[in-house]
Amino acid sequence: MPLEIHQIPCLSDNYGYLVRDAASGAVATIDTPDAEAINAALDARGWTLTHILNTHHHWDHAGGNLALKEKWNCEIIGPRGEADKIPGLDRAVSDGDKVALGDSEAEVFDTPGHTAGHIIYHFPEDAAAFVGDTIFALGCGRLFEGTPQQMWSSLQKVAKLPPETKLYCAHEYTQANAKFAITVEPDNDALQKRSAEIDQLRAKGEPTVPSTLEIELATNPFLRATAPGLQATLGMSGADPVDVFAETRLRKDNF
Repeated sequence: MPLEIHQIPCLSDNYGYLVRDAASGAVATIDTPDAEAINAALDARGWTLTHILNTHHHWDHAGGNLALKEKWNCEIIGPRGEADKIPGLDRAVSDGDKVALGDSEAEVFDTPGHTAGHIIYHFPEDAAAFVGDTIFALGCGRLFEGTPQQMWSSLQKVAKLPPETKLYCAHEYTQANAKFAITVEPDNDALQKRSAEIDQLRAKGEPTVPSTLEIELATNPFLRATAPGLQATLGMSGADPVDVFAETRLRKDNF
């Protein structure tokens, strides 16, 4: 049976996700940006929280851990590389580990860059990846603790997932990301079309998340460091992809 996935708007621009294994009734929250909002969503569905799956230690991803654990006595799973920073952590996981949610199973990937120990959770049977702040729709996370080389390598792990994979990122940043993306790849017709669609969705107050990897590969500049058009705009034709990525990230930081 497929996972049930419920998306919860939290804080100013975060998304939380409830993931339920229908066969067993096991329920995980992917990160804990807002314990009250998560509890309200659980209560509305009559679901019992059994797991917290943290992607990284930032407060808008792990800040609700202890309140939810106190209420539900759920198991908190998070990145081994940040085990000392994840409130209430019960089990640390890293690259290659598997996390069972009832009859469903997630693969763990280390994706350092945004933070030193960031991880993502990929449910291959459901073509769903919960990617935290590693990749956004048309964007990627700022390099607070990692290097361009680390983040480019992490993004390449995402890029190797099946193209139909839905990417459930943690923020509604897409409209701003689109405005930047067009400045570095103005001749990308797929990007121009997508940007117009995003504007229409946001005008109606609708989410632009999740997206699919296929769409991101065609339009997200942070996955496109080898694209000739983007390289030409940056004046870096034929340059090393890591250098192109680093320059793209620097320009976004200053956009």
